[in-house]
This record gives sequence, structure tokens and C-alpha cells, in this order.
Amino acid sequence: MVQLYNLHPFGSQQVVPCKLEPERFCSGDPDALFVAAGCKVEAFAVAGQDLCQPRCAFSTLGRVLHLAYSAADLEVLLLKLESNPKNGESVHYHPHNTNIPVKQAEGISNETLQLESDDFVICQKPMELLGEKSEQSGVSVTLESTGLDDEKMKYFHVQYLLYRRFAPDISSYALSDDVKLHSLQLLPIYQTGSPSSERINLPQEKELLSLFCFFSLPHVGYLYLVVKSVELMSVYQYPEKSQQAVLTPQFLHVITSNNLQCFTVRCSAAAAREEDPYVDSTLKACPPVSMDVCALRIQLFIGLKAICHFKNHIVLLTKADPEAIPERRESPKRLLSRKGPSVKLKTPPVAEAGWNLYIVNTVSPVQLYREMVDYSNTYKTTKTQSCIHLLSEAHLLVRAALMDAGQLEPGEKVELLEAFKESCGHLGDCYSRLDTQHSHLALPYYKMSGLSMAEVLARVDWAEEDGSQKYERGLIFYISHSLYENLNEELSEELAVKVVKMFHVAEPKQLPHVLCSPSMKNINPLTAINYLRKLDTSGFSSILVTLTKAAMALKMGDLDMYRNEMKSHSEMKLVCGFILEPRLLIQQKKGQIFPTELAVHLKETQPGLLVASILGLQKNNKIGIEEADSFFKVLCGKDGDTIPQLLVDFWEAQLVACLPDVLLQELFFKLTSQYIWRLSKRQPPDTVPLRTSKDLINACSHYGLIYPWVNVLISSDSLADSHYTEDLSKLQSLMCGPSFDIASIVPFLEPLSEDTVAGLSVQVLCRTRLKEYEQCIDTLLERCPEAIIPYANHELKEENRTLWWKKLLPELCQRIKCGGEKYQLYLSSLKETLSVVAVELELRDFLNVLPEDGTAAFFLPYLLYCSQKKSLT
Repeated sequence: MVQLYNLHPFGSQQVVPCKLEPERFCSGDPDALFVAAGCKVEAFAVAGQDLCQPRCAFSTLGRVLHLAYSAADLEVLLLKLESNPKNGESVHYHPHNTNIPVKQAEGISNETLQLESDDFVICQKPMELLGEKSEQSGVSVTLESTGLDDEKMKYFHVQYLLYRRFAPDISSYALSDDVKLHSLQLLPIYQTGSPSSERINLPQEKELLSLFCFFSLPHVGYLYLVVKSVELMSVYQYPEKSQQAVLTPQFLHVITSNNLQCFTVRCSAAAAREEDPYVDSTLKACPPVSMDVCALRIQLFIGLKAICHFKNHIVLLTKADPEAIPERRESPKRLLSRKGPSVKLKTPPVAEAGWNLYIVNTVSPVQLYREMVDYSNTYKTTKTQSCIHLLSEAHLLVRAALMDAGQLEPGEKVELLEAFKESCGHLGDCYSRLDTQHSHLALPYYKMSGLSMAEVLARVDWAEEDGSQKYERGLIFYISHSLYENLNEELSEELAVKVVKMFHVAEPKQLPHVLCSPSMKNINPLTAINYLRKLDTSGFSSILVTLTKAAMALKMGDLDMYRNEMKSHSEMKLVCGFILEPRLLIQQKKGQIFPTELAVHLKETQPGLLVASILGLQKNNKIGIEEADSFFKVLCGKDGDTIPQLLVDFWEAQLVACLPDVLLQELFFKLTSQYIWRLSKRQPPDTVPLRTSKDLINACSHYGLIYPWVNVLISSDSLADSHYTEDLSKLQSLMCGPSFDIASIVPFLEPLSEDTVAGLSVQVLCRTRLKEYEQCIDTLLERCPEAIIPYANHELKEENRTLWWKKLLPELCQRIKCGGEKYQLYLSSLKETLSVVAVELELRDFLNVLPEDGTAAFFLPYLLYCSQKKSLT
């Protein structure tokens, strides 16, 4: 049943000064009205509230049967004239330049006629076919060309949208006219997004957003959505027989013989969901398309015959007909039978009836919106759904007006936008305070209203301090989500206490989370601790309550209470608590990350716990990689490219944890870049590292054991401090690990000069991993010959074993000939090399690799061993 409100959508009215009784009329864009009577058409100017002024009049070649105005491409008035006038004059009809394709439809089969008899009336059962299924109706539709060339015809096609068959209602003994359809109408709604500068003056390029189809029976009307899919949106039950209806984006206007009726529509609700994908989310909301429609007004108009609508005007034709008396009434069977006689009306001979053509101005959307809001106040405390329904109707009214932005003046649009935000606030109030299953809608409506959290809380009727207040789910839902979203808003101490009390009563488990919100910064910490102590922690995590109390104790400066709370749980449980509520450590303001007071204190007292907690947040997707890096930089007071040691500790912890979401090579790059920078600058870390190189090697597979020859190489640098040595060892360990992409580090080694032992070891290690063994042998023989044999023993194996006699042996022999201060080192290295070669080669091959000018006595022991090794085995 359609609910009726006694509102006032209709404003002033004026009479159109027609000279002849109107037979047909239509509106023209932007402010024209065309009225046809017989073979004459009059045009009138309709501007605002002023009187309707005649513009011009012209005669046609025949009686006007239909007229319509089109502004799609050119402003054209289309006339359909009677082809055979009664006065016998010939009529020549000249079509417009644009040829229009014609649709022809074949009627439904009349097989039911064969079943009718004098005793029975057989009607086909009702049927509704939507979309492509409507092709199964049996109605065939074809396009016929009226002069279009074949090239243009290919752009026209037939699309089946809807087929519906009705069974006549014989219960009311209605006349046959009561089963006729009327007022078929298609209503488009276009995209309302801001047009580009190139398209401002091109209305033909408007993008279709939604399309609606309306048609009516005398006592019921149907509104369908026919864009992506075809679906029934609304059904309108009229209180009396309708004669005609006209659909607008905001209303459905229906005329009966004596009433002008105004119904609400759901076009804007459907179009909003087509236009904005965020509707029906926590960000935005809109009243549902399925919401019951209502009648805003039923206004008395005697003798209504026809109606049309344009802009904010309704044009009505009234005629006081002489009383028509039916000569007789037929039975329902006869009235329904196609073979029954028609009803003859007996008209008494009276004077010609009077007529009038009215223009009724509809009130502005904002004015009607204000009246609807005032009307809704009567339902606030008694009828929950009625209040929401009427405010939803007001919201849709404003939304529909905004969608037709092309018809608005700048001032009107501003006023509508303000009304839109206000309506969202009213709906937010309803859903937050009234007991309804859709209480979650308070959140998106309050968001769209633009109200701050403090402004929303100021609209709440707070009870006295007797604890009897009941907090509805909608308000709790809104406040909870708002506090979680890190809004850039700090509540006053008074409002913060009210929020704490609210959650202590309604959602005690959420109280620790509420207190961690940046919006609750001004809460008295002692008040917060008192409420936390009242909580029964048996039903949920006590660690979260403990950490929240510790944070509040730290805020009060009570370090003893802080220590007692932190000592009550193990470090692993504390990490779990921080994962449950990251805002204990990290908060955001205006898109920037800031450490909390608790995080700053942990940096000084328990940095390991802090790093482990941030790592836990990242592992549980509570913080991103870049956010974590930014957090440590802000925490340690570093900006730009300066990297604090605590961030390096965090990177190392990431490698140890082997997080799947971390890009491994990117993490390697961060660490090696920092190690290299500190080694090149001989810059010590700003804090003591949490892990040594040995700790990392034992705990993480990405840190490999450092090659023995590297340790020999760096043992010669006795001047390096412990921090320098640690950074070098960590870098070398990474380069010795199985996961490191050695080629990626080459461009960044330039700051490390080979003049230093650190630079030399890293450069040689890098070339070794790149299999540049001969160059490494030359470098070591020149810079650190004592490391050459450990290097060869470790690196010159398998396919590289030939380098012992092809590269190392000739190089050592050559350098021994030259003498010098490293002679003894070269000599001992040569002896080690000959021992290896003697084992690897046969005697003949061994003789071939020995130098021709060598001393026989020196090489003889190795030759003897080579010759005797077969007999020894």
C-alpha cells in the first residue's frame, strides 16, 4: 500500500491564454509550450513565475494528430497530421530531412479467441519476460527502411527489453477501458560528472547513465530499470482510476478525472549506484531502490484530461464534461469479450463544456526538502521507520535535483549541496539513535554529511550520570569506525570521557582500542586507567589491557606502574599485544607516521622489543615496508638519506625472519648500501647494534660463513675498531651467502678503495663471486701474498683446478726471480703450490709446467714424489 503524506510539491499556477480549445500540447526546450487545435498551432513562452506569453501561431495542412519536440540534434517540432481531412481537402505531407526507421509489430496469436463461448471467458495467464527472454513472447519486430541507405541501416538494431501480459481484473465490473495501457515513457538520466572544457557546449555527447521505462494501467503503474539488465523497480497503486501519467527524475505525476497526484520515484537511487561504485559501502550510502514509494500530494483538479511536464512546470488540460450516463451495464464476460457490443453513452443536450489549460509550477527541491524534514520531526520518537522513510525521500529528492545539474544556476547548486549534506546528517542521526537493523548506515551518512566527530557527538542526547543511558548500535558503530580511521581530529577532554563511558557500557572489549586512537589524545590518563581496571579481562586479551595501562602510566609519568605492567607478561606476549593494537606504537596524523610516547620510551629501554614488535606488525600486514622505514627514521630523529642503526637492526631482523612479502634483493641493497657507506666514511653506528655478525650467521641462512682466505686478508688491519670490523664482517657475510646477487653490488663498490684492507677484501670477494680468478690471483700476489694459498685452496677446485699450474705456478716463479721484500712469502707459496701440482699431474705433465731455467735441486723432491705416487697408491 502506498503511504500518503500531505506535502506541497505544487506551487503557483497560471492559465495559458489559448484562443481555441486545445487538442494536443507539448513542451519545448527551454521555455516553450506548443498547443494544437484543429489545423492551428500556437506557441507560448513560459519563463519562471511570469504569465505565459504568446510567441507565434501558424496553420498546418491538416488536423494535428500528434506533436512532439526534439532537441537531440536540432530544435525541431514534429507534427503528425490527419491524412484524410473531413472537409475533403487534399493534404500533402512532406517528411523532414532525417529519415526515421519504422518498427512493425505482429500481434500475439489469437488462439484464445477460439476457446471463448457464451458461458466462459478464457484469459491467458499473466506473464513477464525480461531482457533477451522477451523474444520468446511471440511478438516479432523488424526494421523497415524509409529511405536510409544500407550503410546507415547497419547502425540500427532491435533490442528486446520487456514483455508483459496482464490478466484483466473482473472483480470490479470495470468497463473495457479499465484494462488499457497508457503513458508508456522512457526516461534517460545522464552522467553528472564534471564535463571537460571541450564538451561543455556539446549536449549531444552526454553519456547515458541510466534508462527507465514506465507504463500504466488505469489502477496501477510499473517502473522498470532497463540499462544493463531489466528489472522491476516500483509498482504504483492508484487510489482511483488514472487517465494519464508522466515520469520525471524526481516524481511521477498522475491525473485522474478530478485529482493531480504526485508520487516519489527511485530513479536517482538507481542512477547513483550506476554512477558511483562506492555507494553501499562504509564510505557512501543511498536509500535502497526497493524502498516503498509514497504519495506526496493528491490535489483536487476538476475535469483533468491531459498532462505534460518540462523543467519545473506541469501543464494540465481540464474540461468540465457534460454528465455521461451509461445506457446499460454489461456483465464482466461481455465486457471482456472481443465479440461483445460497445457501451454507448447517453449525453444530455447541454451547453458546450468549459475548458482551461493550466501551467502548475512545482516548488523548488530545497523548499520541498525543508517541508519534508519538518514533517519528519513528528515521527522522531514514535515511528522509527516512518521517520527514516520520509528523510530518505527528502534525500533522494535532493540527489535527483543534483543529477540534473545542467538545469541549475550556480547558486541553486550550492544550496542543493548544502541540503544534501544536511539530509545525510539527518539520516545519520536516525540510524545512529533509532533501533533499526540497518544501524550500520549511520557511518556512511555521517561521512557524507561532512560533520566532524565532535559535531556528531554534540547532537547526541546525553543522559545524566546515573548510568541509565542506552547507546544504540548505530552510534557505537560510527564512533568505533571513526576512531579506527585515524581522523585528524582530537576530541576535547569532556567528549573523550563521554566516549570512554559509552564504550565501557556498550562495548567494553573495544575500550583499549578506543583509548589508543589519536582522537582520544586529550583523555585524562588517570580516568582511562580507572575504567581499564574495571574491565573483566577473562573474556578477551588481558595483554592489550596491560599495554594500554602501561601507556597511560607512562603518560602520567608513573614509571613504577609502567614497569610493573610491562613485567607482568613475557616479551613474546608483549609483541602479540602490539600486533593486536599497532596504535600503541604508531599513529598517523595528516598522512604522516608518528611514534607514540611508548615507542620513544622503548627505543631507550627495550630496543629489541620495539624492533620485534614492528617486525610482528609487518609480518601480520599491519604496517607496510615504507611505513616501517619512515617510522624508525622519525623515531630516531633522522631525515633524508641518513639511516639510524635501529633501522639497520630492523632490516637485519627482516632477513632473519625470512618474511615472504619482503623483496629479498631490495633488502640486500638497503643493507649493503649502509654497510658500504659506513665503511667508506669510517662512520660508527649511532647506537649499539642489536646483533653481531656471528649472531646473524648463526640465525640467518642469508648470511654465509666468511671464506677463510678473507679472514687472512683482513687480519693484517690491526687498526680497525670493533664497529668498523662488524660492518665489514656483515657485508662480507652477505656476499658469501647463497642468496646474494653479486652483480648488483658492483656499481656501489666505488667508495671502497682497494688501498684499504676492507676495500681490498670486498673487491676481491666480489671478483671471485664473478669467477674472475686470474685477476684475483694477481691482486693477492701483489697486495697480500700470505692469503694466496688459502685463496687457492678454497677457490681453485674442480674446473678451476688447472689455474694452480697454469696461472699461480708461473706467477710465483716469475716473482721469485724478481726478488724483493716479499721473496720469502713467494717462496713458501711456491712450495705449497708445487706440492698440490705434484699430486694433481702425471710426471710428464709436471715436467712440462716447470720453468726451464729453474734449479733442478729445488724441484727434485717434488719430481720424486710425483714419480713415486703410483707405487705408493
